Amino acid sequence: MSYLDATQNLYKEAALTPDVGLCCTTNPIWQFPGLSIPKIMQEMNYGCGSTVSAQDLVNEPNILYVGVGGGMELLQFSYFSRKKGSVTGVDSVNEMLEASRKNFKIAEEENDWFKSDFVNLVKGDALNLPVADESIDVAAQNCLFNIFKLDDLKKAVSEMYRVLKPHGRLVMSDPVCEQPMSDELRNDDRLRAQCLSGSIPLKEYIKVLTDTGFGTIEIRGKRSYRVLSPNHYPTNEIIHIESIEIAAIKDPMPEDGPCVFTGKTAIYFGNEEFLDDKKGHVLLQNQPLAVCDKTAAALAKVSDEIYISESTYHYNGGGCC
Repeated sequence: MSYLDATQNLYKEAALTPDVGLCCTTNPIWQFPGLSIPKIMQEMNYGCGSTVSAQDLVNEPNILYVGVGGGMELLQFSYFSRKKGSVTGVDSVNEMLEASRKNFKIAEEENDWFKSDFVNLVKGDALNLPVADESIDVAAQNCLFNIFKLDDLKKAVSEMYRVLKPHGRLVMSDPVCEQPMSDELRNDDRLRAQCLSGSIPLKEYIKVLTDTGFGTIEIRGKRSYRVLSPNHYPTNEIIHIESIEIAAIKDPMPEDGPCVFTGKTAIYFGNEEFLDDKKGHVLLQNQPLAVCDKTAAALAKVSDEIYISESTYHYNGGGCC
């Protein structure tokens, strides 16, 4: 049995018998005005964060969500795109698709604006999406891609890139881990399916995205998720796992490399009213400017009167590159 078979079996079980402790989201469950999320959807919220952000969801976009869970994020996406078939949910587990269909009927009873046909549920595989090229404005996945081994991760990201329109957004939440793991942990298929032993370092995750062609990367959140401790797992040390929220934007790749925003700011503290680096960056005196890591490194060489902050790994847009 392959590790993907183990994943299928785990989520078949979770669809038939909701497992509240399978994953524990590190974000609040967004309750937008007029939106009621059925309790069963909350119990089947098998994610490690949130991929729903109003800034991505203007003008009723076409949305793709891979790995449907109990349908909660599909319902949240529908809140912003209220038209037939505007949200596509893809899952390889029949039982999970059926559970979502049932949950949508409950959601219809609790939300007078919602109709089940806003969501098109499709049997499919993240490694071979049943979706047309460049047809999607916003694609999303929550706590799914970390399950894949590296070659499959590259395929899954490439598939998302294929279906996105130019300047479209891939919004993700996944566990990451900076510490090395033992082969015993890495090769435990059930722990991988539980979103634990497949976590990779953030830099490696970003490299997969940029190697695929995404020109802009935004690290929107980074929070503690789980620990693997010696008394519960085959490890000699405590391993800290964090959840990240990333938006990868299908912008053209800049000649000098991708723009990766990790929450850094630049602050000019000289005596003039502003500093112009003659490369498109104007810094007003003592006013923070959010910058990508590449620009932060360049500005640090321009003047010793520019303070560059450390990465916060919480970036909400409005920056400069």
